[in-house]
Amino acid sequence: MTAATATLRALRNDSLAAFWMPFTDNRGFKAAPRMLAAAEGMHYTTPDGRQVLDGTAGLWCVNAGHGRRPIVEAIQAAAATLDFAPTFQLGHPSAFDFANQLTALLPPGLDHVFFANSGSEAVDTALKIALAYQKAIGQAGRTRLIGRERGYHGVGFGGVSVGGIVGNRRAFGPLLPGVDHIRHTHDPARAFTRGQPETGAELAEDLERLVSLHGADTIAALIVEPLAGSTGVLPPPKGYLERLRAICDRHGILLIFDEVITGFGRLGAATAAELFGVTPDLMTLAKGVTNGAAPMGVVAAHRHLYEGIVEAAPAGIELFHGYTYSGHPLAVAAGQATLGVYAEDGLFERAADLAPFFENTVHSLRGVPHVTDIRNLGLVAGVELESRPGAPGRRALEVFHTCFDEGLLIRVTGDIVALSPPLIVSPEQIEEMVSKLADVLRRTP
Repeated sequence: MTAATATLRALRNDSLAAFWMPFTDNRGFKAAPRMLAAAEGMHYTTPDGRQVLDGTAGLWCVNAGHGRRPIVEAIQAAAATLDFAPTFQLGHPSAFDFANQLTALLPPGLDHVFFANSGSEAVDTALKIALAYQKAIGQAGRTRLIGRERGYHGVGFGGVSVGGIVGNRRAFGPLLPGVDHIRHTHDPARAFTRGQPETGAELAEDLERLVSLHGADTIAALIVEPLAGSTGVLPPPKGYLERLRAICDRHGILLIFDEVITGFGRLGAATAAELFGVTPDLMTLAKGVTNGAAPMGVVAAHRHLYEGIVEAAPAGIELFHGYTYSGHPLAVAAGQATLGVYAEDGLFERAADLAPFFENTVHSLRGVPHVTDIRNLGLVAGVELESRPGAPGRRALEVFHTCFDEGLLIRVTGDIVALSPPLIVSPEQIEEMVSKLADVLRRTP
């Protein structure tokens, strides 16, 4: 028995009890823990020395690959120079520099950024900014927030309220009042679509239904993921986001894009807004902004929102909102170094170049046992599996466990497998992960 194996066995005892793990079957995990000990490039290493190919960029966030020295060294230098600096009525230069770097990557007009510490915080911040803006311009009656079915916007009370995942809402009561949802865009009749579906743009008109039901003058904002990720990779139909933008403009409704997953190259562009040519009023970012190396969330706001709130307010604090760790020096350093790696390695362009090969390889899973649908865009794909009668999600969970044990990290939501590798992935590694997934599916009852 190796020392690492002995350590793993010891961990099955009470040493695991204190950590209440997020989005985890705690009892199941602690009975048979699967642990990660190190990471570099495209691979994790387990405590017993096994290599695990990262098919999910950690948790949709390690876009530049693991252990990138410029990012590591930037964090180390920041910790040694300025470990913490408050940003309430004070500042530090790197936070302002990084804000300017970010806005240079974003569509014109998204000129201001508000720093948070996660995608969840970014979403709640964006919702509050939307409400504050409507009040500042004399539209205080616009308090209603609209989300979308099957949407995921983090786990804050605001994000869960506008989100559309039943399991995330069930245990927490009525949540925020005055929230409604438009229908999702998934159509099972379009199975095995490559890229954006050709039909479905008309689904955006469901927003008009809520305008008729509630009155446009009560609606502050609509929030959507340009590509829904956590509910199984749902690319937007062609023309859909453009229609949402037009409807929002027609009725004075702010449009928020949740780009926590789609930002920083996942779809082959800096943002989905750039890729689709649709600019929102607010955009949330996280995950890839620091390559997962430090917690950070970002809200990018169009200049008209900033001016409406900040420049129109009386002297003093204009927005009573913020976080102790907004613009934390270590996170900023990680973010600046990450943007440098993206640019130096041309990773956004690389993702765009790899996307057709990724698409073809992933769609080779059609016909493999249990596969009922495949959806993809950029370097992200969802592989939907047939659910077992009376046991939804069990087949995908078993596939997740077997893949990990055999050297591949995937992501599962219900009975949907998601693949979203780091943008440094090679064609050979794409083939390896798809081949391994196919082999596991063939052996899974």
